[in-house]
Amino acid sequence: MTSSTTPLSYKDAGVDIDAGDALVERIKPLAKKTMREGVLAGIGGFGALFEVPKRYKEPVLVSGTDGVGTKLKLAFEWNLHDTVGIDLVGMSVNDVLVQGAEPLFFLDYFACGKLDVDTAAAVVGGIAKGCELSGCALIGGETAEMPGMYPAGEYDLAGFCVGAVEKSKILTGQNVKPGDVVLGLASHGVHSNGFSLVRKCIERAGSDLPATLDGQPFRQAIMKPTRLYVKNVLAALAAHPIKALAHITGGGLLENIPRVLPEGTAAHLKKGSWPQTELFAWLQKVAGIDDIEMNRTFNNGIGMVVVIAAEEAAACAATHRCHRRQGRWRCRGRGLSRPTRPGRSEQLL
Repeated sequence: MTSSTTPLSYKDAGVDIDAGDALVERIKPLAKKTMREGVLAGIGGFGALFEVPKRYKEPVLVSGTDGVGTKLKLAFEWNLHDTVGIDLVGMSVNDVLVQGAEPLFFLDYFACGKLDVDTAAAVVGGIAKGCELSGCALIGGETAEMPGMYPAGEYDLAGFCVGAVEKSKILTGQNVKPGDVVLGLASHGVHSNGFSLVRKCIERAGSDLPATLDGQPFRQAIMKPTRLYVKNVLAALAAHPIKALAHITGGGLLENIPRVLPEGTAAHLKKGSWPQTELFAWLQKVAGIDDIEMNRTFNNGIGMVVVIAAEEAAACAATHRCHRRQGRWRCRGRGLSRPTRPGRSEQLL
């Protein structure tokens, strides 16, 4: 048995500390743009510090965490890294928003086998942009370079958000009742759920892919980032007695709306009350699936659902139209009624 006397550095083992330091320097100005009231110490320390704004009388903290899923596989294949960070933020801040909470701060986790500073900076740039658009601070994160854990050119992401809501204003959905109205907020496309099926559709279509979908080049339409509903929905919450919100993620309309309704109550959604986009029509055609499978896999054009009393619905929609830069209402339900199967939303027929 022989042993080499040649020294081995951490870089020889596959971890480039200098590259990590260079990334931190690239990130700092991006994170600085997201700073807001409450931040006491951000990127650079062992822990980030945040003081809950004093305007809250009885603040309740609301936390959320998520990833981007297999949408990342297309980001790798197509070399499109600048928007998946927005997806990462959107999946968590939109979830926190459902409780009526204002997102306060966000942390990210970026893991790879070999750190490419430019790629990582593009990803974190998207995270910072998502935080800035959502009014929450990118207060910290972790970059993990782990040789042998990921194939070359690939990485994984996780995000963590904390928000706050007044205890008296937590949205539970418990006061939803028959006769209330369902309002739908348009999505930006597939968002970050259902991409295992999206990728199979792309594989099945082969070279017969459309050049454009909904007026955008095919790849940009597929990769369009998750819509950030925070600012316009917070404005609506401040002005109207919204009873419940539902973020339409994995499980689609059929699985997510029942999560915020009282037992024994179901949402009856009117088919055709919002148009099916070219993107979702293409996915449905290529996959060869029926409406039920579409609406339990994808958001199908509706990324957030609002439940409100019928007499408040028009005013709530009008408030939202004042913030149409962040979104627009796309559907109106037929109200709520007692179902035959408690707690399940009706199929879109």
